[in-house]
Amino acid sequence: MADDKRRVWWGDFRAPEFRDIDPEAVIAVVPVAAIEQHGPHLPVSTDTAIMEGMLAEAIALLPADLDIRILPVQAVGKSNEHIREPGTLTLSPSVLIEAWTELGASIARAGIRKIVFVNSHGGNEEVMGIVTRELRVCHAMMAVKTSWERFGRPEGLFSPEEDRYGIHGGGVETSLMLHFRPELVDMGKAENFPSRVADAEKSFELLRQTGRHAFAWVAGDLNPYGVVGNAAAATAEKGRATAKFQAEGFVRLLRDIRKARLADWLA
Repeated sequence: MADDKRRVWWGDFRAPEFRDIDPEAVIAVVPVAAIEQHGPHLPVSTDTAIMEGMLAEAIALLPADLDIRILPVQAVGKSNEHIREPGTLTLSPSVLIEAWTELGASIARAGIRKIVFVNSHGGNEEVMGIVTRELRVCHAMMAVKTSWERFGRPEGLFSPEEDRYGIHGGGVETSLMLHFRPELVDMGKAENFPSRVADAEKSFELLRQTGRHAFAWVAGDLNPYGVVGNAAAATAEKGRATAKFQAEGFVRLLRDIRKARLADWLA
């Protein structure tokens, strides 16, 4: 049967199609997300729903010369900073390191040497760093880690305060959910949830909950609701603009990974 449309999902390829992989050309994409509390106005699936929506945005922008294989979304991540609220699912860092490293090993056995982990949940960042290093050391892979948030947002779309403090369940994530899954958002319960990072900035010279000199926090340390940012100011239009901007950035990164010759950049 002929292919009616372009395939990008790992599971849609047949086993013989993984033979004779060009390790310079094919890029595996591992999406990592979370199922965790996002306050009174957003579902616990927020990070996973955003991941699914962002992947769809990026797929629509893929140029014909990019050959990517997207693995199933890893929906449960490291979310122990949110376990005081019901509905949060979490796995320990050691379990995730083992699982994601073995996943990468399976990808390497298919002959793929380029892999990118893309993330929609801040709690996964440290785990991704360990896993990508292991894949470089043990499987000679160009192992890249990124997150949608790292691609930024259109300048001026959100207030400076939102850009600075709204890291969880605030205006940005609520806007993305209004764009991707509006039926799951209860704007009647969306508020401006202030972050205690602002209090730390007034109290200390260097010490913060986030940033360069951060102490480990759980969600309630930032705000009693476990979310921060002005969710009440969210709109679907802001979400649409953010998604487009970040998806374009991800495609540019994929182009760079495709362009990079393994022999030139890996010793």
